[in-house]
Amino acid sequence: MRKLILFMTTVALLGQEVNVSLRSRVEAYRGSGQWQEVQIRQRLDPKKTAMVICDVWDKHWCQGANQRVAELAPGIERLMGVARSRGILIIHAPSGTMEFYKDAPQRKAILAMPAATPPTPLELASPALPIDDSDGGCDTPGDRTHKAWSRELAALRVDEADLTSDNGAEVYNAFRARGITHLLIAGVHANMCILNRSFAIKQMTKWGIRCILVRDLTDAMYNPQKAPYVSHAEGTELVIQYIEKYWCPTARSSDLMRALSN
Repeated sequence: MRKLILFMTTVALLGQEVNVSLRSRVEAYRGSGQWQEVQIRQRLDPKKTAMVICDVWDKHWCQGANQRVAELAPGIERLMGVARSRGILIIHAPSGTMEFYKDAPQRKAILAMPAATPPTPLELASPALPIDDSDGGCDTPGDRTHKAWSRELAALRVDEADLTSDNGAEVYNAFRARGITHLLIAGVHANMCILNRSFAIKQMTKWGIRCILVRDLTDAMYNPQKAPYVSHAEGTELVIQYIEKYWCPTARSSDLMRALSN
């Protein structure tokens, strides 16, 4: 009887929208440079929502990045589990590793989806970042850029209902096939891949997908030895605020999990 009740509760929740708290920023007086934090209540239909896990590789060339990704992974895994339970589509997007996944059913499933023609991209300005990441952003001395990754971090479980892709057109095909309108994005790095990958914030926003960055499940590639000469955590927060100003709102994973669990 208990299992039946749990099953019936899960089925009932699958059909319900959720009300989530988002954070954004507004410049009330254009040109003033004075931005105010604002809170937004957004209703999400889990059946029309996807979650992309961006570039959470098994290994990064920067040891500082490796350490912080390892700290983020448990939170990403918890949020994925709750999101799946409500019918949110999970897409694993570890760029440059599709050879590893070529025989995986999650990879074959997205490749089999019908091609969709994206709309004409919106023309949106992209102001300069608030941090200098011209040195690659690594904060651990001596590390040099190279391809260190071969797959997604093994700590993140890939479910049979998930998809795997590092290609924006393929991801958009999945969105059209599933009727996706909103996209949660977690992973790394906020000033690089999170913004610029073909499946991530800038491109998907230009194609009309409403993006939401999970701000406590991301990190930046920022070296405090570069401008604006703040701590790594402060540099990451500056990038998150930049995204809130110019691209999309953000949410905390705890708020999302609470909304999805009710």
